[in-house]
Amino acid sequence: MSYLIVGLGNIGSQYDHTRHNVGFDVVDALAAKKEAPFELKRLAFFTTFRHKSKKVSLIKPTTYMNLSGKAVRYWMQLLKIKQDNLLIVVDDKDLPFCKLRLKLKGNDGGHNGLKDITATLGNKNYSRLRFGIGNNFPRGKQVEFVLGKWTTDEAAELPNGIDKACEMIESFVSIGPERTMNFFN
Repeated sequence: MSYLIVGLGNIGSQYDHTRHNVGFDVVDALAAKKEAPFELKRLAFFTTFRHKSKKVSLIKPTTYMNLSGKAVRYWMQLLKIKQDNLLIVVDDKDLPFCKLRLKLKGNDGGHNGLKDITATLGNKNYSRLRFGIGNNFPRGKQVEFVLGKWTTDEAAELPNGIDKACEMIESFVSIGPERTMNFFN
């Protein structure tokens, strides 16, 4: 059985380790844990490893956030991944910082990456792991906040949230989304 885990983010050093790129940070941490280095391939950085006899492929799309669906569709088709075995790791300003929520399907919550994936796949029936970035920004400053770097306090706590996200991804692969939701949500 094969799985595709997609960390959402934007390419370019100006976006490294920003709140909006936490999806990249999570899959980077999982790849490092599994000693599976990323390689630049078509439309994404790609790596693969085995977890409990299952093949897990990770991608970080190079299409920028707003066109993530193109990379997701390409890699799903190439690897012959069923939509049930797709998991998108995404930042969520509507969740408190480091709060994690696994959902089997749902709305995009205003997230442009999820909007594009939903439009490209033609439905919203795919799993997503939402990583809370909080919403501690003044009115009209959402873009600056989302594209901004973590505060010192957040940066100190972030590794714990990323580790838990990696555990949830491994659980998603090994015991399935429903049991993972029951255990972690």
